[in-house]
Amino acid sequence: MIITEYNGHTQGFLVETVDTILRLDWAAMRVPPDMITNRMAGLVTAVTELENGTLVMMMDVEKVLAETCLSDETQNYISIEPVKEDRHIFFADDSAVARKQIERTLEAMHIRYSSEMNGMRGWETLQKMAQQAEAAGHKLSDVLHLILTDVEMPEMDGYMLTKMIKDDARFAGIPVLMHSSLSGMANKKLGESVGVDAYVSKDEPQKLASKLREMLLLA
Repeated sequence: MIITEYNGHTQGFLVETVDTILRLDWAAMRVPPDMITNRMAGLVTAVTELENGTLVMMMDVEKVLAETCLSDETQNYISIEPVKEDRHIFFADDSAVARKQIERTLEAMHIRYSSEMNGMRGWETLQKMAQQAEAAGHKLSDVLHLILTDVEMPEMDGYMLTKMIKDDARFAGIPVLMHSSLSGMANKKLGESVGVDAYVSKDEPQKLASKLREMLLLA
């Protein structure tokens, strides 16, 4: 049995057997083609091909758990208070369910946002933002106030994205908040090693809103 916790609820999944265990590098994972996404109703968040030509599909765990835990999430956002200051946040997450939760949290806080579905696309978009800021003659931190990233994403994970952000002087003064279901101490230490400023667990909109206020100096 696999025991999970999602959105304040505990679930148990009965497993009949384990066929095999694969250890794959996230850099080898790719965004699934539209054909697979549509056929699998959005349940596949990444794909990769093994040396023998076998196609491996990775499920969107957040989507599975969201559909399993049939609770009313509206209450999670009602008590989130809006902020008065104008703020803009960029976030990257490969899960459609997680992106929707982040969007609802930011909208409840009246915070502007832009996003991408993985670290590679996120880095490309952030590069464009930095170039636009340079062309306009101002610091990127004047128009982008925080970057929120998932950990496990196809093509480029959150650790590599954070390292590239922290190694680029144009992103100075912009904090990086890591947002993930991987809450183990080893994962947090790895995040700290690449320059992550703070860590918050997924599926808890209230905690996310509180951490965002704190990091945006809005507490």
